[in-house]
Amino acid sequence: MKSCTETETIFPDVQAASPVNRAALENNFDRLIAANGSALARLAASYTNSATDRDDLVQEIALAVWQALPRFRGECSERTFLFRIAHNRAISHLARTRSQMPAYDDEIEVRDPAPDPESGLAREQSAARLQDAIHRLPLAYRQVITLTLEGLGYAEIAEVLGISESNVGARLTRARQILRKSLEQTK
Repeated sequence: MKSCTETETIFPDVQAASPVNRAALENNFDRLIAANGSALARLAASYTNSATDRDDLVQEIALAVWQALPRFRGECSERTFLFRIAHNRAISHLARTRSQMPAYDDEIEVRDPAPDPESGLAREQSAARLQDAIHRLPLAYRQVITLTLEGLGYAEIAEVLGISESNVGARLTRARQILRKSLEQTK
């Protein structure tokens, strides 16, 4: 079991902060995770094979955000900062596990607020088909599609992935073509 002194050495930037700064840092961290937690979980799911791996990766991402937050200089948006960290952790996760990407994670549930069961089932099936098609994409295309679906623009995606905006556009166009073809074949 770890003692409190060991914890202090794990987070030197955070532990060195004054109580007021630490409280502000904790509040900022809580706000960021609350606002973006589900998006980070969806991003993590696109890199993992199971719900357990996804949850582990989300924890890794949260820890990395906590560790990096004291060094955030505001040179990009907080959301871009979070997704850049998430992307880097996900790539590290892939390198560690060296596993194949999932065909589909059955535990992700798409909820339909509509009262009609038939339309709800049709939407769930469509969402499952889309998610399955996204998971079959090559990683480079899956990355841009996932970040686009999370509402990031070309400039933010380029910054997160470390590529040019024109490369983002090219990957996104190609990914959409592959998705369209894949979805037409599974009708």
